[in-house]
Amino acid sequence: MNESAGSQFWGGVRDELPILLGVIPFGMIYGILALSAGLPALEAQAMSAIVFAGASQFMLVELVKAGTPVFVIVLTTFVINLRHALYSATVAPYLQTLPLCWKGALAYLLTDEAFAVGVLNYQRRGVTAYAHWYFFGAGLALWSAWQISTAAGIFLGAQIPAVWGLDFTLPLTFLALVVPALKDRAGVATALIASLAALALIGLPFKLGLISATLIAIGAGLLAEKKATT
Repeated sequence: MNESAGSQFWGGVRDELPILLGVIPFGMIYGILALSAGLPALEAQAMSAIVFAGASQFMLVELVKAGTPVFVIVLTTFVINLRHALYSATVAPYLQTLPLCWKGALAYLLTDEAFAVGVLNYQRRGVTAYAHWYFFGAGLALWSAWQISTAAGIFLGAQIPAVWGLDFTLPLTFLALVVPALKDRAGVATALIASLAALALIGLPFKLGLISATLIAIGAGLLAEKKATT
């Protein structure tokens, strides 16, 4: 079959669809929690469009609700999103011949789920004339689903009485994200150390316990991974 921009774009959309079944509920939960944290609907939606990173958005909502200083929020977001630097380094060889406008668009769409689908396509088929359209289709499908699910969550959140209290959904969401990813000893050790450090440092001002626990967990994870490979 002849390759074309359209066929590659829709191929990326099609391969991203199964992942969206798991993404949409989280987008809705984010929208609900954003309103419960006191964010206006427009700002909550704008965060999904500008930040476009689920884990960071959930954490930002919690920090905003706690009245955390801006510099701590920015630093926390930076630490959480460090993984995108690794994604970028992985896909850079495949995109190096593209114009700057394409690189910018794909960098914006480079999230966990889009990366997983896009890089597998590159590894399977190599760099072809329209491979970047596949990546674009996968990323745009994810972006669209995230915006729509956020809007749905904001709408639902506006209908839910404040007295219901939805704070419990945030830790449950993170548990649902983290637990399936714990597939080896290094991961389990990192999660355990992060939990213990967060509990031990919870009394630090400005929510610095969260930053400290994150950095401790990153160091512990690197050490555990190094020992596992030696």
